[in-house]
Amino acid sequence: MTFETIRFEKKEQIATITLNRPENMNTYNATMLNELLSALEETAVDEEVRAVILTGEGRAFCAGADVKGVEALIGLQEVRKENQDILKLIVRGVLAIRQMPKPVVAAVNGVAAGGGANFVLACDIIVASEKAKLAENFINIGLVPDGGGTFFLPQQIGYHRSAEIIFTGKILSAQEAFDLGLYNRIAAPEELLDTAWNLAQELAQKPTLAIAAGKSILNREVIPRLRAFLEDEAHHQRLMVATQDAREGMTAFLEKRKATFVGK
Repeated sequence: MTFETIRFEKKEQIATITLNRPENMNTYNATMLNELLSALEETAVDEEVRAVILTGEGRAFCAGADVKGVEALIGLQEVRKENQDILKLIVRGVLAIRQMPKPVVAAVNGVAAGGGANFVLACDIIVASEKAKLAENFINIGLVPDGGGTFFLPQQIGYHRSAEIIFTGKILSAQEAFDLGLYNRIAAPEELLDTAWNLAQELAQKPTLAIAAGKSILNREVIPRLRAFLEDEAHHQRLMVATQDAREGMTAFLEKRKATFVGK
């Protein structure tokens, strides 16, 4: 299968999925999300693949959604067909990672922001470059987290620290995220992919069925709750994109100025 926005490689029982729009900081559109889903679904049933690496090309892992203007942002409130609706595709992508019967290692090479941050947090094991940044920065354009941010953060670090990160849009350095327990390991930028590859190789040599069973048990209560959070996030996001604050937030972002929010 040929992809436009991702690279999909299989080698030595490891599948590597690389988000590949470096000129746009690997922001995702419907095409990328559909291709990511196709790669994840193929990997899930490929008996030759025993571990997965998810990473980004260039200086970003993924800077979130590719929403370049106010009208595009407002358009997210419209419910579209399954393969055209960004919010529906995000839900499916996060669940596909968590339900993958193989370990998924995130190799966070740079900025992971918005929905990109939550694709990272959906993975089983996270290795980050010392230069990586993690940001639930939806609030800066008048939005709420989608992709599971309201689920993953409290589960990992508790309500109060999660509230601060979500309500302020604070950007976490690699060390801060590691200290909070969000990352498993930090590596020098030039060693990141080797570190992730070595870890994936180690996992690929373990009993595959036992890892799949262990992951299923770990997620036994998680998946129903995560699905509910994802759907609730998507519902509220459709409401938020229609607000005056969201319009102002996106306009301010494009004009490189501080937004003035009015609570409407």
